[in-house]
Amino acid sequence: MAETTQGTRVTVRCPSCGRLNRVDVSRAADRPKCGQCGNPIPLDRPLATGDADFQRVVGDAQVPVLVDFYADWCGPCKMMAPVLDQLARERAGEVLVLKVDTDRNPQLSMQFGIRSIPTLIAFRGGREVARQAGAVPRQGLDALLGSALG
Repeated sequence: MAETTQGTRVTVRCPSCGRLNRVDVSRAADRPKCGQCGNPIPLDRPLATGDADFQRVVGDAQVPVLVDFYADWCGPCKMMAPVLDQLARERAGEVLVLKVDTDRNPQLSMQFGIRSIPTLIAFRGGREVARQAGAVPRQGLDALLGSALG
């Protein structure tokens, strides 16, 4: 299969060195590496983003993006973490899953009117297409993503 998939590029921050990298998510199984430090960029799990790079990461994504606005101290957020991990693993290459710590990123929390956590927002083409406040089962996440995929 030498054919490349169109419209699957995203810009993500390397979790090791912090450099922004443009990667093809359709090749997530090939374990893309950071252009600066050479460490793997794991696209099969939620990646952290924040005030500094959120607009670029979400705006550049050529796949739907699911963002989890959470806080470390939040019980329902902790319950959602394994569900989001599973979703990211199963949908790697189709969807980019991001996490925003609302305590560390107050500008984004204000910009998106986050009043309860967890709040999950689906984006397509850099625009919000669906939102869910509170913890939801996996079926709820799939329904939320359906809005971004359709």
